[in-house]
Order: sequence, then C-alpha cells, then structure tokens
Amino acid sequence: MNVMTKTDKMLARKEGGVGYLTFNNPERHNAMSLEMWEALNGYLADFAADSAVRVVVLTGAGGKAFVSGADISKFESERSSKEAIDRYNVAVDKANTAVYEFPKPTIAMIRGYCIGGGVGLALCCDLRICSDNSKFGVPAAKLGLGYGYSGIKKLVDLVGPSFAKEIFFTARQFTAAEAQVMGLVNRVLPDGEVEGYVKTYAETISGNAPLTVDSVKFIVGQTVKPESQRDLKKCEDLVAQCFASKDYIEGRTAFMEKRKPNFTGS
Repeated sequence: MNVMTKTDKMLARKEGGVGYLTFNNPERHNAMSLEMWEALNGYLADFAADSAVRVVVLTGAGGKAFVSGADISKFESERSSKEAIDRYNVAVDKANTAVYEFPKPTIAMIRGYCIGGGVGLALCCDLRICSDNSKFGVPAAKLGLGYGYSGIKKLVDLVGPSFAKEIFFTARQFTAAEAQVMGLVNRVLPDGEVEGYVKTYAETISGNAPLTVDSVKFIVGQTVKPESQRDLKKCEDLVAQCFASKDYIEGRTAFMEKRKPNFTGS
C-alpha cells in the first residue's frame, strides 16, 4: 500500500473486486477534515494500483450522511493561516481530482445529508445511488463563498445550466426525489435497501470486462472536455485493446457456451 495519512476517520476495505471507502466521522455527519482528504488520496492510489479492485464505492458511516461538507471545528487548527488554507485547498482539489480521474468505475452510496463539499465529491463519482431520505445542497451563497469553474462545470455537465443555477442561487436543501428529477442521482431507493442494491450493482460492474468498462469511462470523460483537449488517439487505442484482448475471446466463448464469463482484464 502507498504511504498515506493514517486516520480512523477514513476507512478502507476490499471485498472481491470492489473497494469500499468510508468517511468515518458520523458524530459530525461525516464532515471532512484535512487528514480525511489526505487519507482519501492515499487509499485511492492503492485501489488504482490493485488490479483485483475493479470498482470503488464511496460512502459515509452512520447512515445519516454521506459528507456534510468541511469540519468547521477543525478550521482553527487547519485553516487559520494562508499556509494552512493553501494546504487544505490543495488536499481537497487533489482528492476530488483523484476521484474524478480514477481509472475505474466509482459509485457514491449516499444516505442522508450530502452537502457542500459532499455534493462536490459525489459529482466526481461515476454513479450516485441514494436513499429516499437523502438531502442535497450547496450553501455557498449563504456563506458568501466563491465556487470555482471546475466544480461548477461538473455540476452543469450533470444537471444542465438551469438546475445548476437553481442549486446555487437558492442554496437550499433538495430532496432525493428532486435530485433524481434534476439528474443529480442515478437511483433512489428506500433507506434499508441502498446498501444491498449498491453491493449488487458494484459486483455486477466488477464482473464485466474491465477493459471495456474502463475504456468507456475514459472515452465518456473525453466527450465533456473541450474538443482541443480530447485524446482521440487514446480512445482508439483503448477500443483496439478490447478487441485484441483475451477477454474478448472469453466473452464470445462464454456467450456461445451459455455460461458466465470469467474476465481477467487481459
């Protein structure tokens, strides 16, 4: 495992082909501290390097929140000087980028509050599956905070300009049903069913051909970039790699033999 920040506020485990990352600060609705952001970076690097991990699920401990934003109680120790603020912002940007550019599928499993930086983090995941009692909001306009281009672009790419404006202009909390109408989440389930549903979903994705799944993730990522920044050559190479793989042979063979394929990612 890579050298990383150690904290009991950030938990990681691997089950089969799925890696789980849990924000473990339930007494503060999983508000994020500097050490949690830095630990997240380390665990993601470990999961990216482990070929056995094909999907990563991010979730919050306690069932009451995914992430409720920044841990205000830590501001005096972590964000009281320019140097400390810079370190914090670098850690947040690095973690969000690491999630957004993670080469394998990511799922945000959301139960309860998903506020501020929690929404930003969920936006960086590929899929968002939530409980019917979840609440979403970005309260920047209630706090006088500025919100940068990259974060707003991710929201606009997902929900469109009008809903993005509504989320920021009102700074209110939206229900799970409203979030689904906006396209902010993929699925809404009764609270007691979310964990089992996400586990099955993640295992389903993990059982599919990783070269295909990961290539689609990369190519979709290119479509939302400006045309001048798209790496179309790599898109072509990834598609060719799929057709040249042993998994392509295995997929065809398994289909003809009416059995479940055993993909190896090669």
